Amino acid sequence: MNNITNEGLILACSAIGAGLAMIAGIGPGVGQGYAAGQGAAAVGRNPGAKSDVTSTMLLGQAVAETTGLYGLVIALILLYANPLLSKFLKL
Repeated sequence: MNNITNEGLILACSAIGAGLAMIAGIGPGVGQGYAAGQGAAAVGRNPGAKSDVTSTMLLGQAVAETTGLYGLVIALILLYANPLLSKFLKL
């Protein structure tokens, strides 16, 4: 039987949590692809509205991307800063 230390358990759970946080990147990717496709279709139907459609599409994509970036920040914190590790090892 292998003995699991507190440090090993915290590191393993942090790695799993970082992986789960990166799943948050799937939603923005799908949403941005859909927005780009709909924007291209709208410009195809009405080429005169290209600037309005493009600016609205890019604003929407920027807002959608924040979810993926938050997930990335959480994953990086869990992998490299790991506030849980220092807290529990001092106990």
